[in-house]
Amino acid sequence: MNFVTSSIFIALPALNELDYLPIFINCLKNQSYKNFKLLVCINQPDDWWDKEDKLDVCLNNRKSINFLNSLENLNIEIIDRSSKGKGWKGKKFGVGWARKTIMGQISSIAGDSDIIVSLDADTTFGTDYLRSIVQNFAKHHRAVAISVPYYHQLSGDEEKDRAILRYEIYMRYFAINLWRIGSPYSFTAIGSAVALPVKSYKTIGGITPHKSGEDFYFLQKLRKYGKVITWNSEKVYPAARYSDRVGFGTGPAMLKGKDGDWSGYPVYPFEYFDEVKFTYDLFSDLFLKDVVTPLDEFIQQKFGNQNIWQPLRENFKTKENFIQACHHKLDGFRIFQYLKWRNSENNFSDEENLIRFLEKFYVEKISSLGFDFKKLDFIKTSIQEFDELRKLFVGIEEEYQKE
Repeated sequence: MNFVTSSIFIALPALNELDYLPIFINCLKNQSYKNFKLLVCINQPDDWWDKEDKLDVCLNNRKSINFLNSLENLNIEIIDRSSKGKGWKGKKFGVGWARKTIMGQISSIAGDSDIIVSLDADTTFGTDYLRSIVQNFAKHHRAVAISVPYYHQLSGDEEKDRAILRYEIYMRYFAINLWRIGSPYSFTAIGSAVALPVKSYKTIGGITPHKSGEDFYFLQKLRKYGKVITWNSEKVYPAARYSDRVGFGTGPAMLKGKDGDWSGYPVYPFEYFDEVKFTYDLFSDLFLKDVVTPLDEFIQQKFGNQNIWQPLRENFKTKENFIQACHHKLDGFRIFQYLKWRNSENNFSDEENLIRFLEKFYVEKISSLGFDFKKLDFIKTSIQEFDELRKLFVGIEEEYQKE
């Protein structure tokens, strides 16, 4: 496909975002690439109008619609799922449904070589962001999506900064270990950091509207279809803020983390990732016969006592296709499940797991840190030192992404 002159369609879900929208719109107006249209889905459950504790959100959404309608010289379409009588009804609501609604509308009006850029209202980006997306697809015309590099801006509020740094290090540690073991699912899924051709969206049957983690399942679905690029010359900069609108992700992690609960976002021992890698290395042997793998007990629990390898052998007659099918079977979600299941035997603290990982794989790089990393303490380590560790992980991840 020829992406050089592609139209970009920006998919923006918004709920209670009036404070962020003006900054977001300013980023858009300053773009060097002008061939774009913004589609915004202002959304909420319809029954919130009858709930006293939700009325402020409803009014905020109304003001957001008025603000967007007042804009001039901007190609914009507002999808109103917020005004009374137009909000979500029943169980179909949330950011997943908002993204699905917008992207469905885009796919009905755009060409196959046009590009969907998924963003959030609390995210900022540089003047060449949209241009960088077009250029990236033009260079990698067979890619089915881009998982755009991200970088959370610090706010100056120590509590918030400590929480977002902890969460971001968790995410980068997870991604780096997936890179290290050669996983096909070595990307970080953030809804404000995804771009894809319209053709990709249509081919995979669209986004599945999970109430939480829709971005993760979406990217995993895309990865099973083809190549997901993980490097882009321009980053996105999501805000660090507390939120309970979804079950897991940045907002909920920060909200629980400020109260000291990081149990849902642990730093897994690197050895658990090595066990996944060892299983990957056995896929060639499994093409010929059953062999013992480190994941056998987990597989039996998740799939029952069935032999998951034999049906794959019967359906995929070449080793290459069999190995690909194995990766589809033990996908990113199954890897996450395995690590969580395996972690019940973890006897190390999160800090200890980070320290052991750095000593094992990056002993030369840690010399650049301006503090004794062996004294790392997520509660006591200063924000400046914490941020140095974050930047170290960013650098390591970028080396993998550029490859």
